[in-house]
Amino acid sequence: QANDACKCNGWKNPNPPTAPRMDLQQPVTNLSEPCRSCGHALGNPCGTSRAGRAVPIPRSHCSFLSGTADHVSHLENVSEEEINRLLGMVVDVENLFMSVHKEEDTDTKQVYFYLFKLLRKCILQMSQPVVEGSLGSPPFEKPNIEQGVLNFVQYKFSHLPPKERQTMYELSKMFLLCLNYWKLETPSQFRQRSQNDDVATYKVNYTRWLCYCHVPQSCDSLPRYETTHVFGRSLLKSIFTVTRRQLLEKFRVEKDKLVPEKRTLILTHFPKFLSMLEEEIYGENSPIWEADFTVPAAEGAQLVSRPAAVSTVAVPTTPLFSKKLSSSSSAASLDTSTPEPLPGKKRKLPESLTLEDAKRIRVMGDIPMELVNEVMLTITDPAAMLGPETSLLSANAARDETARLEERRGIIEFHVIGNSLSQKSNKKILMWLVGLQNVFSHQLPRMPKEYITRLVFDPKHKTLALIKDGRVIGGICFRMFPTQGFTEIVFCAVTSNEQVK
Repeated sequence: QANDACKCNGWKNPNPPTAPRMDLQQPVTNLSEPCRSCGHALGNPCGTSRAGRAVPIPRSHCSFLSGTADHVSHLENVSEEEINRLLGMVVDVENLFMSVHKEEDTDTKQVYFYLFKLLRKCILQMSQPVVEGSLGSPPFEKPNIEQGVLNFVQYKFSHLPPKERQTMYELSKMFLLCLNYWKLETPSQFRQRSQNDDVATYKVNYTRWLCYCHVPQSCDSLPRYETTHVFGRSLLKSIFTVTRRQLLEKFRVEKDKLVPEKRTLILTHFPKFLSMLEEEIYGENSPIWEADFTVPAAEGAQLVSRPAAVSTVAVPTTPLFSKKLSSSSSAASLDTSTPEPLPGKKRKLPESLTLEDAKRIRVMGDIPMELVNEVMLTITDPAAMLGPETSLLSANAARDETARLEERRGIIEFHVIGNSLSQKSNKKILMWLVGLQNVFSHQLPRMPKEYITRLVFDPKHKTLALIKDGRVIGGICFRMFPTQGFTEIVFCAVTSNEQVK
């Protein structure tokens, strides 16, 4: 234990030995030997455990704690479990010490050094490590990233058939899993890429990520949190663009290592999924980030929670990649606890209920959730719906089937777009307007191109654009006359190769 007479600086041998050979077994320090830093005896109380086993002490930590004649007397009555915890912290301190010397980035090095000193202090005081200062404690944002992404799946894909909806759900879980083990760019790299963004805010989030998410992956002494559980929209907006690019590039490079059934899912549907998610991340009025976000139950059944089966090739940190995320769903569920009345009998309200409670029951208790789910499964199953016998009209029935499937999968989209003189137009919108001009000019050859251009780019005209894979394949150009109560359609055309024959 510490004493003014002992000048032992502890932790590190002032004359470190040469690097040990890996093929030779390193000797265990004997507690009867003198400390290599101060020369005092290490002592005997913890030389053996209560079971008579020797306690190995690394030579670099032989001065575990300083003392005049006994470096370990304060550990005499400590349980073996606590001894193991302290030794685990010693190993983490050693790893952080090496990380401090190897790290080249200044910001990261400072965080490593702070955690190094924190663990060293906790070993001296035999306390639990707690990150202090202005970083705060997790969670840092609500709703978190995981909840926002799952809200996005409900918001965008709840109308799809169950199988396709489950595919989108698996893509979301895969994205969250990748995000939890993705290494973020340093503040200096972020500053070079995003000069107009708030670098100070990103630096705080990066420091939080290091302390609570990244470093604890290799240092068991520190409490660990999932990135998607403690951070929210703020961090996601800062990292999404570069993370998406790196993630898709990694999947493209390692596509041959992916299992065949997942290759199409990742290479075909994942980019589209990320593009749609990007719109909700950077959109000003996206509802998925609202704290009270709900999706009406009539829009679709609950998603089935299944872990995303992703090859460990996708993310380099393979041992940790197998951990599962806790699944949650944001869809509203109806209260089915109210018993169903017998047919022909009037239901009686319990005496304790108020008029407001009675209204709520009539709204939420009339239709059980199971019935809603059953109806949704039925109406989304073409084989279960009434209609003409498709086998008799197969030639006609199949004409638009491809287009319907593409629309369900998000390949085909409809957007109402138009030019604007009051605000700066989006680059994507301008490209679509140019595409509409080309489609109308090609499909309406007798119409003067200048006339088409003037109306398409006229701010008073709007166009219901048909978009496939990000490019224009058709549209309806129109102008509304609200005071007169009618709308004038100016152009209507679809590219010839996309028309139903």
